[in-house]
Amino acid sequence: MAHYAFLDDSNIVTEVIVGIDESELIEGKTPEDWYGKFRGQRCVRTSYNGRIRFNYAGIGYSYDPIDDAFIAPAPCDHADLTLNSEKRWECASCEANLMQSRTTA
Repeated sequence: MAHYAFLDDSNIVTEVIVGIDESELIEGKTPEDWYGKFRGQRCVRTSYNGRIRFNYAGIGYSYDPIDDAFIAPAPCDHADLTLNSEKRWECASCEANLMQSRTTA
């Protein structure tokens, strides 16, 4: 069993499915190729535990083909929002606000 993400023309994830194991072939094609042709969308394997492509794909995530990574939508629009080397968002402003709300609640 493996998970696969379907991408639109802008490399945004539109759906994630559970499919056959990536080592199996369907009519002589890899699952990514077969599912993609069947759906008319690009299909890219994703890993539920994040072992490949950095993060498990979710609807609305983007796929970066250069770094071969799924990236979550930006959680905020603060100027100090950065994407770390693990392709996860970090924001000092959001972290400070979260810490403040925990101490004042």
